[in-house]
Amino acid sequence: MNKFIHPFIQALKTADLRKKLLFTAFIFLVFRIFAHVPIPGVNVEKLQTLFSQSEFLGLLDIFSGGTLANFSVMAIGLNPYINASIILQLLTMVFPKLEELSKEGEYGREKINQYTRFLTIPLALIQSLGMYALLKSQDIINIQSPIVLLSMMVTMTAGTILLMWFGELISEFGIGNGISLLIFGGIVGRLPVVAWQTVTVINQELLINTGIFLLMGFLVVAGIVFVNEAVRQVPVHYAKRIRGNKTVGGTSTYIPLRLNQAGVIPIIFAVSIVLLPSLFGRFAVYLPNKLLQDFAQNVVTTFATGGLAYDITYFLLVIGFTYFYTAVTFNPQKIAADIQKYGGFIPGIRPGSPTSQYLNYILTRITLAGAIFLGTIAILPSIIRGFTGIATLTIGGTSILIIVSVVLETVKQLEAQLVMRNYEGFLQR
Repeated sequence: MNKFIHPFIQALKTADLRKKLLFTAFIFLVFRIFAHVPIPGVNVEKLQTLFSQSEFLGLLDIFSGGTLANFSVMAIGLNPYINASIILQLLTMVFPKLEELSKEGEYGREKINQYTRFLTIPLALIQSLGMYALLKSQDIINIQSPIVLLSMMVTMTAGTILLMWFGELISEFGIGNGISLLIFGGIVGRLPVVAWQTVTVINQELLINTGIFLLMGFLVVAGIVFVNEAVRQVPVHYAKRIRGNKTVGGTSTYIPLRLNQAGVIPIIFAVSIVLLPSLFGRFAVYLPNKLLQDFAQNVVTTFATGGLAYDITYFLLVIGFTYFYTAVTFNPQKIAADIQKYGGFIPGIRPGSPTSQYLNYILTRITLAGAIFLGTIAILPSIIRGFTGIATLTIGGTSILIIVSVVLETVKQLEAQLVMRNYEGFLQR
């Protein structure tokens, strides 16, 4: 515990880091204020009752940080931005021009981020219209005028854009990745409500279920920390070279290949995809065509949250996105080329293409272990429900994974900033 608290204490003692932490806390405060500014014309009591009865909607609410159950101006949260990111990353694999752009360093990343923002706007409008259709079908919202409906859609879209801006402000002037921290803040903001519901259920269950629940919670946190910190070290040796009167090289280092190279991103991507069949099925239930209604009802039943088809699809999507995101973020060919360029080699492996194949061989196998772990965490609620009968923690495993991953990443960034400042101070002396 001291490992996580100490960097924050040291950061508070450093003037510029203290400003960054306070700025991040201020953005969180503004975000939570907006999360409780409701859109007019919605019966909030009926809405909260609907969300408490639906695991599917509860899942969306937790990812929106509780803004959906309140139907605030940020009701649809960052979901459109996440979907836009998924689409852009998939298009990068399809269109050569986007792939070339992604390899152009900071400029390329900024252009792709700009395209992601542009794509977020129409996706937010579509999602806000879909949310209106869902609530209207449940007699929760009463809007008759097209102008009022359009203003509601524009308001919800503006809320998503504002949330994106908050994330970028945190990334630029605060500490950590802004988008991840906002998702983290939304989940933490909902934890007291979910924890109280869980405690209420536990009081009605047998004592042994409580023990199983607490033990599983401890094991999940320990497993997440272990997997996030697990690294396969690939040794690299650099041959000695003579440049003028100096001898350079002759050192040994290693390439750190993380077991969980993709972090929490695959789960966020997968949950955005796996919810689509159920979401569209719920809308299609109210179509006038009886055949389409029956088909939609079958889709909703088959992909019901917590069902077997839902869990299997979710699990496989997480594994697929883990491999996909790892392939995007780690390029064995580039690593092998850089090693060869600076006169390095992996013991027993020839430089160039054999090095690339060796790195890909190792990465493929350790990624499988990380992907299976992430998939298990994703379907953890179903596992908990099977052992204890407790179903109130809608995405317990995913929530814990996001919280722990963001905390670990933020602590690492703080430690890096502290080391850099200590090093600069040493140089000045």
